[in-house]
Amino acid sequence: MNSRQRRGVILLLLSVLCALGAFAGVLSVINDVKSKVGPEVTAYELRSDVKPYTELTASQFKQVKMPERWLSKTAVTDLAEIRGKIAVTTLKAGSLLQSDMIVDRPALQPGQQEVAIMIDAATGVAGKITAGATVNVYATFEGEKQGQPDQSRVIVTGARVIDVGRITALEPDADRRTQQPTDAVPITFALSALDAQRLTYAESFAKRVRLALVAPGGDTGIPDRDRTYELAKDK
Repeated sequence: MNSRQRRGVILLLLSVLCALGAFAGVLSVINDVKSKVGPEVTAYELRSDVKPYTELTASQFKQVKMPERWLSKTAVTDLAEIRGKIAVTTLKAGSLLQSDMIVDRPALQPGQQEVAIMIDAATGVAGKITAGATVNVYATFEGEKQGQPDQSRVIVTGARVIDVGRITALEPDADRRTQQPTDAVPITFALSALDAQRLTYAESFAKRVRLALVAPGGDTGIPDRDRTYELAKDK
């Protein structure tokens, strides 16, 4: 082996040693970062905005991995926690889900029962009535006898909505083809037995049933003199 070859071997060995040293340095940096960051855990990020009082489903979230030390104590790390929950406020897309963003779905009170009816999607809901909302229910009836005027009546006041279903296309009724809506939404209420009877009667016999959203904390009471309306008596 001549001097040139010896120099080549020495340079090759030095290159290998430098590479090993660099690799060891990278491993040291990685280990140092891991020791500072800590183990990763699963969190959940919102795919899109969620309106207040909307029932939560797994499809509204995507899974993300984050260092455990960077998550707040209220971060939701298991989607089982959203079962039976609704959003307490508007949830923004890209936000991490926190346990203080959600509450239990409203439950029935003693003496109440769940009653679901179909409401015209266009005039009765319009996308603004959600679970947890309070509404007054109005119904329009035809005159009981020929020549008697139609009436609008307040059927139920302060009805609590506990669920809003998906828009459903209705089959037209041959006898009432011009009166039936083409799309409706199943709305579930928590009502007393008497109010449940009033609501189901209105759904069966009224020309239209409409919901009026009551502002949070607003007064749902309506005086008896204002619970029935006829156009001819309006002064």
